[in-house]
Amino acid sequence: KMNKLFQYKSMAYKKIQMQLKSSLLVLVIINALSACSLMPDFVRPKSDMPEQYNFTIDAQQSQQLTGDWWQMYQDEQLNRLVTKAMQHNPNVAMAVANIEQADAYMREVGAALLPDISLQSSALKSRITERGPIPLFGGMEPKRTTFNLRLGSTFELDFWGKLRAAKESAKAAAMASRFAKETVVWSLQSLVVNHYLLYLSLHSQIVITERNIQIRQESLALTQRRFEGGVVSALDVHQATTAYTNLQAQLADLKRLQEIVRNQLALLTGDMRLSLDVEKQVKLPLAPIPPAGIPSRLMDNRPDIRQVEQEMVAANANMAVAKSALYPSISLTTYYGGESLLLSDLFVPPARVWGVGLGLNLPIFNGGRLQSRVDQASAMQKQLIAKYEAVLQKAFQEVNDALVNLRQQTERESALAASLAAAEKALEIANNRYQSGYSAYIDVLDAQRVLNEANLSYVQSQQARLEASVNLFKALGGSWQSRGM
Repeated sequence: KMNKLFQYKSMAYKKIQMQLKSSLLVLVIINALSACSLMPDFVRPKSDMPEQYNFTIDAQQSQQLTGDWWQMYQDEQLNRLVTKAMQHNPNVAMAVANIEQADAYMREVGAALLPDISLQSSALKSRITERGPIPLFGGMEPKRTTFNLRLGSTFELDFWGKLRAAKESAKAAAMASRFAKETVVWSLQSLVVNHYLLYLSLHSQIVITERNIQIRQESLALTQRRFEGGVVSALDVHQATTAYTNLQAQLADLKRLQEIVRNQLALLTGDMRLSLDVEKQVKLPLAPIPPAGIPSRLMDNRPDIRQVEQEMVAANANMAVAKSALYPSISLTTYYGGESLLLSDLFVPPARVWGVGLGLNLPIFNGGRLQSRVDQASAMQKQLIAKYEAVLQKAFQEVNDALVNLRQQTERESALAASLAAAEKALEIANNRYQSGYSAYIDVLDAQRVLNEANLSYVQSQQARLEASVNLFKALGGSWQSRGM
């Protein structure tokens, strides 16, 4: 008996395996032959953007981009700050988690294309009634225990391509989440670079102001000695004191702004104990020079544009899913196993059970619910097409703005450099005339004020030109070279 039972079990296992393999093969073949997709191929909407931007740069000494764009500023501390921000900024961490969620959803949707196979078993103890029109046969006990073991499969035949369209939508959504993360990183990088360059600019302005304070302090001391010697009046002393204290107030405000910028950099990098060493960096870095004639197709580098494109791909697939719901859905159900009153007889041939079923679900009346979903998907497509056009137009405008800002800030910096040189010469002449007794001390104070303002304006123009170059990198998606090159 034991040998026979073992043989029955072995034969049952083999037949279950054969049944499962043949069922899977049939399902795959049926699905491949019967699928009739309602999803059209995605076509990117046409755009009438100009081939070239409205503004250009006279770039006689343009630079090639060989690495990450922020490395063009040749500052190791800046490189470390950008790396730290990408590793520790919480917005980047949230974007990465969104990618993981989208990938998991894509795998879940894709699993619907494969059969759902499960093994079910049960042991049920029950009692049937002894009262009825037909008495129990042969003194059968009303109490019984039933053992059941089944290997089943449920599978929806993808006749209209609904499942494949849903997978395509989930795949596009996962790609969109990746570009959304790139958008976060892209914006974060430009924020870190701009704030760091502003920090350097404020440091240079502080150095200039401290130097001017020292000059005015020496002038105040000289004026007091001349007053005590009866050479000048008390008016010169009060004027020198006012100029000196005004610069002290200006220095306090510059230090306040610098500390605020440092706090913002600490927030962006996720390092609330951030300290910056810029004591030796009095001069600002040089702004990179882009090549002339930047083509508008470089906007394809921008992750926000590529994100909207993937959202349109997902909307195109969602339209197919909504249309497929208007057609009948067909599902195939199979099971194979054994059922017996005795556990030892569960695998013998007489206890074998099996079943194959075909289900059809045809929507007839639903109050327009399914058609409304099609209309919603169509409206979403129209929204995304309009969004895509708006993002393209905004990107085109941002590049033009960055180009004109970079060009005009370069010209402004050159003009202020000439103004600074003239102010230095004017102060030298004013000092000589005052010491020779040809002019009043107010002329010296005015020349010092003009020189201080010229110094600060020149540094601010350098920082503005650097900011314009950063904004150009951002507007072009992080490069003035095509990623396909």
